[in-house]
Amino acid sequence: MTPPGATPLAQDAAATKKTLGWASLPLLIAMLALLLLGWHWLDSRQHDAQLELNLGRRLAEFEASNKESGILVRQTQETVRETQAKLSLLEQKIAESQSHQVALEELYQEMSRNRDEWVLAEIEQMLLIASQQLQLAGNVRAALIALQTAESRLQRMDRPQFFTLRKAINKDIEQLQSLPQLDLTGLNLRIDILAAGIDRLPLLQGRVTTSMEKPAPRQPLPENFWLRLKEEAWQDFKELVRIQNLEKTELPLLSPDQAYFLRENLRLRLLSARLALLQRNEASYKADIKAAEDWLNRYFDTSDKAVRGALNHLKQLEQSRLSIDLPDISGSLDAARAFKLAQDKAGK
Repeated sequence: MTPPGATPLAQDAAATKKTLGWASLPLLIAMLALLLLGWHWLDSRQHDAQLELNLGRRLAEFEASNKESGILVRQTQETVRETQAKLSLLEQKIAESQSHQVALEELYQEMSRNRDEWVLAEIEQMLLIASQQLQLAGNVRAALIALQTAESRLQRMDRPQFFTLRKAINKDIEQLQSLPQLDLTGLNLRIDILAAGIDRLPLLQGRVTTSMEKPAPRQPLPENFWLRLKEEAWQDFKELVRIQNLEKTELPLLSPDQAYFLRENLRLRLLSARLALLQRNEASYKADIKAAEDWLNRYFDTSDKAVRGALNHLKQLEQSRLSIDLPDISGSLDAARAFKLAQDKAGK
């Protein structure tokens, strides 16, 4: 708008200024746009450079991580291969262990069967010994010990299959325990006391000579051979013949040597009775006791207290009974043999 009263030149200048003013405005806008674009371009460049830098760093980190991952993968693969090798070795060892276990089980079963067979053989031997001791020697105590040992062995094993055998053994043990007990130890001790006291028992008065009569000296033999042979034959014949009155009941005198042998023979009789006692031979035992009693009555002084005590002991010993009715204990032995036969059949 031109002020009033202005000259045309002024008006032209003002219009030119106005025109220039309107013309510089796009230029300014363009410059501003260029500045903005430049700033934006610079900022984009910086941002792109930063992105490239970050991307390069990320790529480097990724490559490092990828290398580490590759190393880890290779290590993992090696570990897997080692694990598979160990696993296969472990499986092989497990298979070997299982085979060994099967072999051990078979060996254990075989040993168990063998052990049962050994025990049965041992039990059978014990029962056989018990039967022999009872039937042959009449030794009830030895037979009872053998049966009790067999029962104790079966009891320690504690097997149900041995019940029938143990029942048969216990039955035979009860039969032996019900028998009357013989005091063999007491009888043996009394015989030993009698044998030890024989030397203190006095003989009958006048039965032992105080000195030995010396034989009459022989006449000197002639020098002729035939006459000397005749004299020697005649003297030997006279010594073979002895004249004695058999109607007299008097006992001949005993020399000291004969008295010694009398006591020793009496002691031997008692020892023989002791041996018969241990063997349960009642006939021989009573015969020896009776012979010892007869010798005491015949050669020893029965008025002496020690002799009378010995005679009383001999009478008591003679009345002792050695023989008893022995039971049959073959049931346990038959049961053991039947059980062994059944086991053999089952094993086959």
